[in-house]
Amino acid sequence: MSVALEKEVAENPQSPQSPSIRSFVRRQGRVSNAQQRYYSEMMSAVGIPFQPQLLDLARIFGRDAPKILEIGCGMGETTAEIAATYPENDYLGIEVHTPGVGSLCKQIAERGLSNLRICQHDAVEVLRAMIAPESLAGIHIFFPDPWPKKRHHKRRLIQPPLVALLASRLAPGAYIHCATDWENYALQMLEVLAAEPSLENSPAALQGGFVPRPPSRPRTKFEERGLRLGHGVWDVLFHKPLGRKSP
Repeated sequence: MSVALEKEVAENPQSPQSPSIRSFVRRQGRVSNAQQRYYSEMMSAVGIPFQPQLLDLARIFGRDAPKILEIGCGMGETTAEIAATYPENDYLGIEVHTPGVGSLCKQIAERGLSNLRICQHDAVEVLRAMIAPESLAGIHIFFPDPWPKKRHHKRRLIQPPLVALLASRLAPGAYIHCATDWENYALQMLEVLAAEPSLENSPAALQGGFVPRPPSRPRTKFEERGLRLGHGVWDVLFHKPLGRKSP
């Protein structure tokens, strides 16, 4: 990237001149019969198609309530559990892989969730084109692809241009919560979020900058297995202070 383009991305991350940061890796995954059935039956009701215009989330959910975005829902268990636990909030989950979307549709149907919608599209494009500035009460990014090899670190989702874009979509007082089971990525998350001038680390942060797992983030079966094997998990929680605007 040229110096001029780097400056453009840093100052205006939603600019069309920004490079094609992507929030996902294309994978071929088998869609089960159940996932396909729920996908076919539910997406017309809970899916939000990508379109290059701002969403009216209050109209979509039929109420004024805090709106929280999740990037990368995986198979949807955590997303659905959070939505069921906090019915006073509305949740928009972004996931590109059809098996995961179908699984989340199944969770929505079985739990009878009315406060959860899905957008099957690249999260960066959704943020740029569909999410209004300062409209979100929170953003969740749980266990994104760690790209463990050093030469692939540039492909990681949590990078300064994206964090600036995320921060611009947070309302004052809102938060961004990231979690990973890769310590090296956790340190990068902490460094990048701390460098964003419109954000501050949580008052709950311990020495080292990480926070204990908030009760609002349920543990997944994968996480429980990792903890039994002695693997670490790191949570990073930053807020946009009241009265502070994005640069």
